[in-house]
Amino acid sequence: MTAIEFLSERWQSCGLRPGDTVLLHSNCLRTLGLLRRQGFKPSVDDVLDSFRAAIGAEGTLLLPLFNFDFTTGTPFDISRTPSHMGALTEAARLRPETVRTGHPIYSFGVMGKQASGFTRVNNVSGYGPDSPFALLRALNGKIAVLDIEEQGSMTFYHHVEEMNQVPYRYLKQFTGDYRGKDGAWRRASYAIYVRDLEKGVVTTLNPLGELLWQKGLYDGDKPQVNTGLRVVDANHLFDFVTALIAEGRARGYLYDIQEAAK
Repeated sequence: MTAIEFLSERWQSCGLRPGDTVLLHSNCLRTLGLLRRQGFKPSVDDVLDSFRAAIGAEGTLLLPLFNFDFTTGTPFDISRTPSHMGALTEAARLRPETVRTGHPIYSFGVMGKQASGFTRVNNVSGYGPDSPFALLRALNGKIAVLDIEEQGSMTFYHHVEEMNQVPYRYLKQFTGDYRGKDGAWRRASYAIYVRDLEKGVVTTLNPLGELLWQKGLYDGDKPQVNTGLRVVDANHLFDFVTALIAEGRARGYLYDIQEAAK
């Protein structure tokens, strides 16, 4: 058995299936250590290929290639700007078959069966109705998280918040130099649905993660436990969090208010 086969079986035991469309957030350090203890000589590319093997040739893998430098004036080049989301995502970005979506802050690398459908995705708002998050839902996709707690991984919640126009966030525009797939530089403006800092809004997602486990929405394992991979259906998650917001229960699960120091 190869390292790729070994890991692929583990991922399938957590709920990934051939043909799935999956958004993957990852920290693969512990996984690499596990492979070494099993006698393999692993690489980050082995881990990436194991996820592709788990969902097969009919599957599609999305990885976050987020980079926040555009918000501080650094130019964005869709062909060269690196991912800040870990080694696995950067390995995916460098693959020639990877399609990168156009948002300069919240871009995604897409590999597999449905990748061509993301070629023209250039959403203005990072979490909006034409974003990869929305397309993931349209494709009845899943979200998988490897060894990262809720607070550091589940950006999808902000998509739910924007679609529900929650009052503790607002759309903020950023303008800078942008080089797209045509190779030409231009000035471009993009937006993010950011938290309202003047109201003292802070993001608090870990309690919501625990609630998802209690309600049985997650399959797999918690971070740093066994495989460390948890999987959730994106549409089920969207509906659950939308209901939470509608019930007035977002505070304490999605956000809280930090009182100003006196």
